[in-house]
Amino acid sequence: MSSRVWGFVGDGEIDEPETLGAISLAAREKLDNLTWVVNCNLQRLDGPVRGNGKVIQELEAIFRGNGWNVIKVIWGGGWDELLEKDVDGVLLNKMNSTIDGEFQQYAIESGSFIREHFFGPDSRLRAMVEHLSDSELQNLPRGGHDYQKLYAAYAAAVETKGAPTVILAKTIKGWTLGNGFEGRNSTHQIKKMSPKQLIELRDRLHLQDVLPDSAFEGGLPPYVRPAPDSEIATYLLGRRTALDGPLPSRVVENRRPLVLPNDSVFTEFLQGSGTQAVSTTVAFTRLLRNLCRDPQVGSRIVPIIPDEARTFGMDAMFKELGIYSALGQNYEPVDHDLLLSYKESTDGQILEEGITEAGGLADWTAAATSYAHRGVAMIPFFTFYSMFGFQRVGDLIWAAADARARGFLMGATAGRTTLQGEGLQHNDGQSLVLSSVVPVCRSYDPTFAFETALIVRDGIHRMYPGGDATAGEDILYYITLYNENYQMPAMPTDEAGHSVAEGVVKGLYRSDLGPSNAGPRATILFSGAAHTEALKAQAELTEHYGVSAELWSATSYQQLRVEALEVDRWNSLHPEEQPRVPWVTSQLERSQGPIVAVTDFMRMVPDQVSRWSPRAWHSLGTDGFGRSDTRETLRHYFETDAPNIVLAVLNQLVADGTLVPAAISDAISRYNLATEGQVPWHG
Repeated sequence: MSSRVWGFVGDGEIDEPETLGAISLAAREKLDNLTWVVNCNLQRLDGPVRGNGKVIQELEAIFRGNGWNVIKVIWGGGWDELLEKDVDGVLLNKMNSTIDGEFQQYAIESGSFIREHFFGPDSRLRAMVEHLSDSELQNLPRGGHDYQKLYAAYAAAVETKGAPTVILAKTIKGWTLGNGFEGRNSTHQIKKMSPKQLIELRDRLHLQDVLPDSAFEGGLPPYVRPAPDSEIATYLLGRRTALDGPLPSRVVENRRPLVLPNDSVFTEFLQGSGTQAVSTTVAFTRLLRNLCRDPQVGSRIVPIIPDEARTFGMDAMFKELGIYSALGQNYEPVDHDLLLSYKESTDGQILEEGITEAGGLADWTAAATSYAHRGVAMIPFFTFYSMFGFQRVGDLIWAAADARARGFLMGATAGRTTLQGEGLQHNDGQSLVLSSVVPVCRSYDPTFAFETALIVRDGIHRMYPGGDATAGEDILYYITLYNENYQMPAMPTDEAGHSVAEGVVKGLYRSDLGPSNAGPRATILFSGAAHTEALKAQAELTEHYGVSAELWSATSYQQLRVEALEVDRWNSLHPEEQPRVPWVTSQLERSQGPIVAVTDFMRMVPDQVSRWSPRAWHSLGTDGFGRSDTRETLRHYFETDAPNIVLAVLNQLVADGTLVPAAISDAISRYNLATEGQVPWHG
């Protein structure tokens, strides 16, 4: 199925880094079905885009340098006669030497002003336009307002092969709206037109026969609607029908039905890693490879990596899947003799656009919306440094969500303390906060391989239930992945022997009942890499203080919050029915003692659900900038290590009268905790 993609942007928008961040991708992939139209009215919201320069020439250089075909539509047909007379290039030189701030002024001035200041300084130019009246000079059109030249530019763009095209069309902001609007710095902020201004607009659009002056009486502007059988209406409806119906429209069809992956893809992760210590990143890489190998769904899996595959341990997939390149691989890689050599191919499955999250997300968005605009459901996995995802391209992720994208964003090397030797540029403790504000994004922070597998499986089934794109949810997933190795347990059952899979997906389940001693009880919630310190704290509490702490895995505080809010809303609208109880509340009511939640992210992540806790709640997190040090040192600094978890539990037990303050003093002494240390969240 052939198609064309048209993008319409303003010259002021080009200053946004994400606008140009991926344009080299389009040329590299020879996307000759892509055309951008840049409306060069030379104005931003407050003033000129390049008042002292020439933005069209600047954009031409940028796009040409990135391999695009550039078409400039600068001067309308009224200038053609003058340019033909310009045998010595004086007019062309004047055009090229006039800066954008001056052109903006010419857009609002009279013909006599244009004659004096643009043509007047040079006698040859003045003679060139002496046959034109001031009114004709004032109405010399810019290229973006010349229908014939625009049509020619569009036709040339469609016919171009081997490269994307950008059309740089010079226009006047507020064109046809009248003297109070055209080319004014305040144009964007003017929201209402007076009757006099509306009449001027009517005259410019030649609608006098349709709208008499009396139509503007009464305070409300008239609405022009051609009769259904009029020539105009017939033409417009006919063209729209020929172009496959009204836009925008969204029709989801299963042109190539999706077959869901076999459950065997996920089974091995439910069994754990035995005695082998692995990270959730390594486990996910294996899961992704399983999905790609699945005979039913494998070709629909889209692995996307922004030049960090070796960091994530995903380079093992290079040889097997290949990295897509429109040119194939016309060279022999330096590691060709190795088992895990670098392999580019025209049929490669991995998309790797270089060190550009914007480029990778462009790939992801295309694949994540393919179910709608192509009728072919794809399942993209974009794996990136978690620090460089939502923080760098959050605006693009929001746009993808608005486009009803379906897919997985995988935040690798997650957490504030897991990257040994990395500094604040890489230590991520906030991506789960940023992801939580995207309404359709389901954010997860799994600890174990089986949790990751269950979450991915649930996501695929939600997006494409039974393989049916028309019945799926328009959702995307953000899942954190860690590079810290530890033994992955098999999926446990609860005390009644039931699977914990429901709790994994909903966001909370009990992982460990804790020691069976008769001492005080406590509840510790962990997520992600915080599990290792929670496990140590559990042992310390039992050995030194006789406290039995049960451990709970909180895979998604965001999903717990969303469900709790829905329950609160239902209860408020059904006052005479039995109140419902949020999942987080019902689960923690089964536990005992004060609740301490520890995370490798900011405290506000677990605090999302503190209001629904059935008992005292205390959170530990990594608020503040990351630092370059070992995991042990960083966790001690951020007060999320085992000694600080022990201290938090003891403080809560003292607060409720179960223990005496001497227990806290003992812990401070035992673990050599600094009582006057630097507060980490001050930076």
